[in-house]
Amino acid sequence: MNARLDYVWRFCATGMAFVVFGICGVLFSVLVFPLAWLWPHRASRQRVVTTVIHWFFRALVAVLQRIGVMELEVSGGQALRAGGPAIVVANHPTYLDVMVLLSLTPRACCVVKNAHWGNPCFWGIVRSAEYVSNADPSELVEAGARQLAAGYTMIIFPEGTRSPAPNRLHAFSRGFAHMALKVGAPIVPVLMDCDPPAFTKQMRWYDVPARAFRIRVNVLEPLGVEQLADHDTSPSLAARSVTSAIEAHITQHLFDYGFFKTGN
Repeated sequence: MNARLDYVWRFCATGMAFVVFGICGVLFSVLVFPLAWLWPHRASRQRVVTTVIHWFFRALVAVLQRIGVMELEVSGGQALRAGGPAIVVANHPTYLDVMVLLSLTPRACCVVKNAHWGNPCFWGIVRSAEYVSNADPSELVEAGARQLAAGYTMIIFPEGTRSPAPNRLHAFSRGFAHMALKVGAPIVPVLMDCDPPAFTKQMRWYDVPARAFRIRVNVLEPLGVEQLADHDTSPSLAARSVTSAIEAHITQHLFDYGFFKTGN
């Protein structure tokens, strides 16, 4: 009986969290976005907006933990708070990955799906925070380079969407590698895991697991592109080698840390 009540509570709390998130997103787009664009200084405007987003997601993560919906376990998170331009490259098992990483990274910019520019909950946020669309690969690299030059940490999920299944990743796109080669920024590999699975590609928000899910975040040591690419080759081949190296590095560590299971 207690287990049933716990499930019903988490189901209702999860639904309420999504409603609150949606309402806050719409209010941000309708109220904050127009005010933000009246701000006379573009750099300080973006700084304020990204700070507000960071603290909003920190609060949302804290609430989800407090009400028993989720648990969060972070290793190496100080690297995300260190500041300075870097490219965070993470696998993408759940819908909540971006929320968690933004809550851990004070000065962050994201590469997001172009569809979010028309989403009523997101359009004002992605515009006022000057996030980067994945619609045009060339512009993605240029815009990401500008954000890195301004001192932001770029958060990128190179799979492009949530992972297709446990123990599997989509092939990594090369945008982050071109970006790193262009500006010489370090790449920070991040491992994400959710146990039991929740908000995956195959699940809906109402597919609440039998117990509170635990999101684990392991931040690995930064890697310099000079370690990964042969600089005597073309930019295209260099980006290909960096992408392959990072994909292999993350995949191997997902097995090493037990996030992926051998034989499944």
